[in-house]
Amino acid sequence: MHFKHPEILYFLFLLIVPILVHLFQLRRFKKSYFTNVRLLAKLSIQTRKSSKIKKWLLLATRLLLLTCLILAFAQPFFTAKDSKNANNEMYIILDNSFSMQAKGKKGELLKRAVQELLENTPENASFSLLTNTENYWNTDIKSVRNSLQNLKYSATPFELDNIIAKVKARKSTFKKDIIIITDAVGLDEKQLKNIRSEDAPYFIIPKAEQKNNVAIDSVFISQTSDNFYDISINLSGYGDNFKPISMSLFNNDKLIAKTIVNFDTKKKKINFTIPKQAFHGYVAIEDNGLEYDNRLFFSISDSKKTNVISIGESAKSNFLSRIYTSEEFNYLNFDIRSLDYNSLDKQDAIILNELDEIPQALQTTLKSFVSKGGNVVIIPSEKIAVTNMNSFLSNFGKVQMGSLENKEKLITKINFDHPIFSGVFENKIKNFQYPKTKTSFPITSSYSSALSYEDQSAFLTSIQNQVSAVSVFSAPINSVNSNFQQSPLIVPVFYKMAQNNQKSGINAITIGNNQPYFVETLLSKDAILEVRGTEEQFIPIQQILNNKVKIVFNDYPEQAGNYTIYNKKEALENVSFNYKRSESDLNQINTNLISDYKTADTISTIFNTLQTERTDNEIWKWFIIFALLFIVAEMAVIRFVK
Repeated sequence: MHFKHPEILYFLFLLIVPILVHLFQLRRFKKSYFTNVRLLAKLSIQTRKSSKIKKWLLLATRLLLLTCLILAFAQPFFTAKDSKNANNEMYIILDNSFSMQAKGKKGELLKRAVQELLENTPENASFSLLTNTENYWNTDIKSVRNSLQNLKYSATPFELDNIIAKVKARKSTFKKDIIIITDAVGLDEKQLKNIRSEDAPYFIIPKAEQKNNVAIDSVFISQTSDNFYDISINLSGYGDNFKPISMSLFNNDKLIAKTIVNFDTKKKKINFTIPKQAFHGYVAIEDNGLEYDNRLFFSISDSKKTNVISIGESAKSNFLSRIYTSEEFNYLNFDIRSLDYNSLDKQDAIILNELDEIPQALQTTLKSFVSKGGNVVIIPSEKIAVTNMNSFLSNFGKVQMGSLENKEKLITKINFDHPIFSGVFENKIKNFQYPKTKTSFPITSSYSSALSYEDQSAFLTSIQNQVSAVSVFSAPINSVNSNFQQSPLIVPVFYKMAQNNQKSGINAITIGNNQPYFVETLLSKDAILEVRGTEEQFIPIQQILNNKVKIVFNDYPEQAGNYTIYNKKEALENVSFNYKRSESDLNQINTNLISDYKTADTISTIFNTLQTERTDNEIWKWFIIFALLFIVAEMAVIRFVK
């Protein structure tokens, strides 16, 4: 037992006072009996015995009364079981990712967690609250009440390791209590390894009752005809025993198509045919799972011609004019000696067709061209110096050429998963007429090949980045060296290599992807592009590049939807944003990961446990109660003992 005010115990010396008083009352006197009361001697003796008992009882009650009062003022207590952590700082980590939209026994997991925090957090408790996107340091439940009530789901996935790093960055002389409220969807060992054992966090894992969920993963143009687009929507089903769901297609919020999807497999592809014109809408489904992945917003711009030029001898470039027709392309061919360098920045694709040498000025210009989103296609010449070619290729990635080999090779393998062949083939072709080359340069590349020879070496490889591609052939494809120009593959290959995806494809940007976006417009130095939606508008990071503007959206917008890029009041282009589909699988939970940590069902359980283990057991109130009892006992002795 310990005392908060041990100095008060010196007052125990006051116990000598009632003892002295009692001794004074027990002084002995000489007794003399008179004759007229001698007969009462026996009764008198009995009375004096009763009086002594009463005095001893009064002394005991008064001593105990005074002792209890002194001990009560000294405030005795028993040390708490976990008293060394009584001053720990508390951090509450609340997962507000989209997977917390799942419904538990008492409603949506996030809303229920917020309600429990509001109801069960002590008002005098100081803590820091961290969510996926927001931080509230050294606050209390009253201060964050409105923020919690208005807390929205975050497009940022729950990354526990990043949040723990923020907690560790808060330097303090005290230890930390960490309470983590998450459904553990996507939680892995990597996110837990930075948690120190002495932190000993508490996990609250709310469980979803309904784990079946259907998500719209992606949308793309699978086929293009003169007047129509065939678009395909990929869906994923997570769970078992799915019921048929409805799917609707909206353009500018107007319903244009609807169908029913039966999930006989967990991956489905649904096709729609829409007019070949501008589209600014979304596809939506209705299921009983999560809501955030039930819509996918996308835009299709009006068809614009792709600007392509080839640099090389006109005789060797005739086949390109038959591929890049005037209906879809603005195609021109230049000899290297008559090339206008100022026109290169206006192109979408540049083809170097069997140049004997690539001048340094052209290398520098093309390096800048690729960084601005342009595509480059390189067809080597038999006469080019390998050192000159490798010096040029080193500007874009890890691709190098060896010395020319005079060996005939067959082109036998198509990589159907390569971006060049995306949406080209409905089915994988097994038998086709193999084209060949007579001479070729062996290519060493860290990138996958789109087309390969029979010996598995690369015939066509591509250096892909976020906004552009540099495609490299390993051999000249003129009619003397190869019959590739007569192969059915040549049209889709060159078509896709020159195609600018922003002009001809579907626009559906993932929020947080940070992929640069290019807008073709001429801006003055002081002009600023703005992105506007129905409920949100923002100014992205932007850089003016001649006749283009490079935009980086970072983590904006916060809300998925259809937006428009404006130059002041002029609408330039439609863009669409979607949430990342990383939270859709509610079954990706490994409860074994947190088996070594403390867990609780509710926040109130944790607060009660911490209070019980860290609060000293004060017993001074009991001494007050005993003092009152001894007062009552003293009064009873005085009244009833004779």
